[in-house]
Amino acid sequence: MNEENNELDENISNIIVLNDENGNEVQFEFLDLIEYDSEEYVVLLPVLEDGQEDDGEVVILKVDDSDEASDEESYISVDDEGTLTAVFEIFKEKFKEEFNFTDGE
Repeated sequence: MNEENNELDENISNIIVLNDENGNEVQFEFLDLIEYDSEEYVVLLPVLEDGQEDDGEVVILKVDDSDEASDEESYISVDDEGTLTAVFEIFKEKFKEEFNFTDGE
């Protein structure tokens, strides 16, 4: 039983909660931190509630460290398609053995 508890604790520690544009809390599983072009990006997987269908899409956000007075990290959306693609390609290369990536066509 200890193994199950440790596994559960490990999964919980990978969960972060962000607020969406409507102020609603949304849970994400933290998958990786990628450094690209002297910036850091987080790769997150939305945590689905019962009944929601998994589309397998990840969310990539830039780590905003401009507010050094705060102890908490903040994240900002990335609008540049080239940056998103480059970060996702790095992620795919790192995790090619763990995930089955498909082209979203």
